[in-house]
Amino acid sequence: MSQTYTTKQGEMVDMICYRHYGRTAEVTEMVLDANPGLAELGPVLPFATVVTLPDIPTRKQATTYVGLWD
Repeated sequence: MSQTYTTKQGEMVDMICYRHYGRTAEVTEMVLDANPGLAELGPVLPFATVVTLPDIPTRKQATTYVGLWD
């Protein structure tokens, strides 16, 4: 279920994404798609802008092993 977030002064979309999702890669674009017209407000969002934060599936972390003598 998506959540909403009301911005504080000086906040940007990527900063909100990092705080909420823990990353910005691939997430910022999804948040902008869920909020038509949000990008047109500029890089720094106006105070009290309501932003919809959609549910985004968690990424599966790939485990790689490195052998020293391979």
